[in-house]
Amino acid sequence: MYWTEEALEKSLEKIRRNIENIGERFPHVAPGGVYNDQGPYFWVSGFWPGLLWLLYQETEDNEALRLARKLEDDLDQVLDGFMTIHHDVGFMWLPSAVIDYKVTGNEKSRIRGLKAASHLAGRFNLAGRFIRAWNDEVKPDSQGWAIIDCMMNLPLLFWASREYDDPRFKHIAIAHADTVVKNFIRPDNTACHIVSFDPETGERLESLGGQGQDGDSAWARGQAWAIYGMAIAYRETGKEEYLNASKNIAGYFISHLREDKAPVWDFRAVKDHRWALDTSASACAASGLLELYSLMEDGPDRDFCYDQALAILKGLYDNYFDDSMENQSMIQMGTVHFPAGKNINVPIIYGDFFFTEALVKLKHKPNIF
Repeated sequence: MYWTEEALEKSLEKIRRNIENIGERFPHVAPGGVYNDQGPYFWVSGFWPGLLWLLYQETEDNEALRLARKLEDDLDQVLDGFMTIHHDVGFMWLPSAVIDYKVTGNEKSRIRGLKAASHLAGRFNLAGRFIRAWNDEVKPDSQGWAIIDCMMNLPLLFWASREYDDPRFKHIAIAHADTVVKNFIRPDNTACHIVSFDPETGERLESLGGQGQDGDSAWARGQAWAIYGMAIAYRETGKEEYLNASKNIAGYFISHLREDKAPVWDFRAVKDHRWALDTSASACAASGLLELYSLMEDGPDRDFCYDQALAILKGLYDNYFDDSMENQSMIQMGTVHFPAGKNINVPIIYGDFFFTEALVKLKHKPNIF
């Protein structure tokens, strides 16, 4: 058995075991190998359902389907409660409701996805042409903040435009992606985490460190969001500037990886802080590279994307994958927020998700993001 097949088999088995271990919770991190319960309101709440859908798509496991649907139902309290809704509705409802609709045709799931897309479109700032991140309850005075992560929420808007046969959602997604190209991506092919705009005039004010070291940092997971998100934007629009942005940031990301293919949490971290890694970033980047590979014409650049995605996944599998019964997580040594001292060098649920998604992509496209 080739190692990719073995890795996927072990990943799917881990998900199957976790149906009982994790159950009806919404996990985020697993310090000590046991996933916590972050609750349905946090932005990561779609990734455990997403893993269940990956299992179901590959094996038609009925318990995975049952539990994914139960978690999708539980997310209604967030969707209909409205006041806690933020920019990350794509991360929450693409791997849960939208994939349910795509796979099974469940009309209730379709409506959930369209509601979430409407919430996301409602966060668009026309003056600055960006989708606002967070709410004041999370980040006070952040009305003018946009973040690189939101590139991964844009597929929800592209999907909604197709479902409604209405280009309004697509127009918002394109406007936000254009703003990212103009205001986030630097000449050295890195992307900042947060850009602050004047919410009244739309004027760009400054870049902020956020989960990176500072405003000039190259936060590893932010680069991965940009690689993957820009590839998706290209997939949906055919705009060459998105393809070039994804390829160029990928080149920077790959050239700054450690030998074992795990990135330091910020590629520009000072020497004393380089002990913290973020394997979730390399898992996401690998899946993004495979997205790029699927969109490019035959040639050296396309081969490079595939080969590098495979190398990253092999590095994660050889050095950071744990398939033991004692550990609920798969990929070890992720970092959530180094500057805040939160969850450093621990397993993270989206590291597991993107690792598994990438392995499935090596067989066929799972069509989630």
